Amino acid sequence: MVENRPVLTFLTHLVLIAGVLVVVFPVYLAFIASTHGIGDFVSGLVPLLPGPHLVENYWHMLTVGISSAGAPPLWVMLMNSLIMAVTIAIGKIVISLLSAYAIVYFKFPFRLLAFWIIFITLMLPVEVRIIPTFAVVANLGLLNSYLGLTLPLIASATATFLFRQFFLTVPDELMEAARVDGAGPLKFFRDILLPLSRTNIAALFVILFIFGWVQYLWPLLVTTDSRYYTIVMGIKRLAATADGEPLWHLVMAAVMLAMLPPVLVVIFMQRLFVKGLVETEK
Repeated sequence: MVENRPVLTFLTHLVLIAGVLVVVFPVYLAFIASTHGIGDFVSGLVPLLPGPHLVENYWHMLTVGISSAGAPPLWVMLMNSLIMAVTIAIGKIVISLLSAYAIVYFKFPFRLLAFWIIFITLMLPVEVRIIPTFAVVANLGLLNSYLGLTLPLIASATATFLFRQFFLTVPDELMEAARVDGAGPLKFFRDILLPLSRTNIAALFVILFIFGWVQYLWPLLVTTDSRYYTIVMGIKRLAATADGEPLWHLVMAAVMLAMLPPVLVVIFMQRLFVKGLVETEK
């Protein structure tokens, strides 16, 4: 039984509060900066209270953007990032589910070898194989397209491994009962395995959505058309203006808007996300 020690409880909460403040304070400063005008930062003093330009700055970035940065309005980049993140997350989950299902439930030669070949690709991320991957995408004519942004990032050895480990814990009696009831492989997969995998799918969706949302290097290589810029690319271009100082109040407004979708995904899927990570009994 855990002893109730008020001093230790106080110190524990103090450390947790200090950690939260360290993490949240930069975000708070970014939000404060996004509510002020350009003149408030000329003196070098950062205000600590919100300013009067919140709606003006955010609306300007969403509809107009910073023309000198060569980036489109923020809503275009947000939509591109959303399409990229959702496509990558769903594509990785679908492919991983099917590959794990085939490896566990279908008897074919060298299936373990196939699994380990998939698993070894964990040591070959996009950054390692980026030159041949770019050459393939360019030869297929997929530059400046949503397929070029998403297709090379869809396969996932990690998700395949996690689904395989979960499928191995499903009792064989379920498969035998489904077979006796006349259920084929697809019906067993659809009606039994998918419902059982719901929390795992939700947890992986959150992780993979954020993975797709924060991609920078790959979109930077395959997109030269501003219509396909993602939000992370856009923020980099906004902060690296060639003429004069960056408009930090507008850049911070873009940063806050870029944070919003992944934060909302985590908040709305928090229960399933935590359950999928910690639940072991199925």
